Amino acid sequence: MYQLIVLFFEIATFRKGPQDVPASPWLLRLVLPVYVAVNVLILLLNGYWSTALLQITVDFLLVAGFSWPLLYFAGKPARFRQTLCALIGTDTVISFFAIPAVASLNSQATDLAFFAMLALMIWHWLVSGHIFRHALDKPLFFGLGLALLYILLSSQVMALLFPVVSTQS
Repeated sequence: MYQLIVLFFEIATFRKGPQDVPASPWLLRLVLPVYVAVNVLILLLNGYWSTALLQITVDFLLVAGFSWPLLYFAGKPARFRQTLCALIGTDTVISFFAIPAVASLNSQATDLAFFAMLALMIWHWLVSGHIFRHALDKPLFFGLGLALLYILLSSQVMALLFPVVSTQS
């Protein structure tokens, strides 16, 4: 497990790519529980405990549903498992680093916590673009454009399915 954490951290720091992820069918089953655990923790910090697992399921389906057609129409469907594992694994790493910033934003919204979250969001976008670039054998700007498209689409879907309802008066 330690080697996987190092691998996903190296992808998140642009030293490796999705092609370095083993194409094992068991890898996703190993990474998925950690992905769920980290994201449940973040959603619990935000107060979304009632829909946490549903939100994580939708998020996972959005990642898979966005990646599969891209790879299929690019003629590289064999890279799907590696790409999905790289996206999920690096998301887990970045989300783990986001836990203190999320907790800080929920307790007292400081400028430092806000800028930390902004930096983490930009990092996530860059890493996703890096992964799409390598998975599709395209230039970095193409990958970054796809990553931005994914972020915009997924945020719209999540906002539509899980609107924030304020219970404070």
